[in-house]
Amino acid sequence: MLKLNQKRRKSIFIRAAILAGTAFCAQDAYATDGYFLDGVGASASGSGGVAIAMPQDSLAIATNPATATALDTRIDVGVEVFAPDRSTTIHGNAFPTPTGGMASLNGYYSGNGSNPFVLPNLGVVKKLSPSLAVGLAIYGNGGMDTNYKTNPFANFGAQGNAGVDLKQIFITPTVAKELTYGQSIGISPTIAIQSFRATGIQPFTVASADPAHFTNLGESWSAGVGFRVGYYGNFGGLLGIGAYYQSKVGTGKFGKYAGLFNNSGSFDIPSNWGVGISTGIINPVTIGFDYKRINYSDASSVSMPLAPLFTGVPFGAVGGPGFGWKNISVFKIGMALKATPRLTLRAGYSHSGNPVQASQTFLNILAPGVVQDHLTLGASWNSRHNLIVTGYLMHALRNTVAGNGSIPANYGGGEADVSLSETSAGISLGFKL
Repeated sequence: MLKLNQKRRKSIFIRAAILAGTAFCAQDAYATDGYFLDGVGASASGSGGVAIAMPQDSLAIATNPATATALDTRIDVGVEVFAPDRSTTIHGNAFPTPTGGMASLNGYYSGNGSNPFVLPNLGVVKKLSPSLAVGLAIYGNGGMDTNYKTNPFANFGAQGNAGVDLKQIFITPTVAKELTYGQSIGISPTIAIQSFRATGIQPFTVASADPAHFTNLGESWSAGVGFRVGYYGNFGGLLGIGAYYQSKVGTGKFGKYAGLFNNSGSFDIPSNWGVGISTGIINPVTIGFDYKRINYSDASSVSMPLAPLFTGVPFGAVGGPGFGWKNISVFKIGMALKATPRLTLRAGYSHSGNPVQASQTFLNILAPGVVQDHLTLGASWNSRHNLIVTGYLMHALRNTVAGNGSIPANYGGGEADVSLSETSAGISLGFKL
């Protein structure tokens, strides 16, 4: 009977995995290290996002593919409920109407017209031998969503809700090899699928090289391929060291928004890299530290400032204006306490650089990815039959970037202050096969 039940559980998990994988096509994503995820998988998410040298479940391969050799054969299917709180306050604006009256944008605006979001993830690792493992991870790499039911640009003539919706999905088959005892390398070809839509920004079409492909055109899709490589070293279970590099992913263009993003709709996914260390010296506690660097400068539509617009370079042109995001560093610390043979408790903290500069907040009303400090808690319960239930909570403290010279005189001057906080809760089911 036990053997039959195990077969049934495996069948249920496989079907759940397929469902989770296909569900991504209909999901929004919203992230916390700029627009990247703070952590992938329930175990890492409960530990401050730490995973480079601290693998805890199969989704660790999404961060560092080399960790596959350190994991048992298993499958993990998870879901997260994510609720960001985004807003902007505009003050000091004095935009003149054609008749000479004042139509200022001043006021408080909530961008929470869409909330919450449901984000699934899937990880599988298969040990082919003691030194060789393969795997697959499917997850939301990042995203951004705003929906202003009261349009901040209405007094410019904008109509309907204002906002953007960016989704990025990664599919990463993985192979990892232990070269010598405890020393592994891994590689994951990265298949990236992304979509974008924008609404309610009609007044800015006059500043576009292609006004017909700027706003209110529904979802536009693009895809590309890159790679992730990693190293993981396990030194007697007392010390772990890891590193990874994710290449830039050159994707196809968002054709429907060729007049918004520079180079006729280009929106590549930036490269990033990281290093990590973990230690189990203080038994039964494992502590991990990660450092990550995200190179938003790889994606010109994200990194270019608004300034080119005022030197005659329109939206959508080569070298055209963008969101003005800068490269950021991310620091994470997390711990996992083996409280009992079946219960593991987790906690963590991460601090992310803020990519949005004070001079660039006007366009970032649509993309206020400014949170920096994240607090996490989590726990796992391991049943007698290799079923592992993991849950976590994350809260990103509210951060506000006050504009400084942010609204150009052409648009009435003044400042746009953008704010964001986030709360999420997630659960996953893991099964050792």
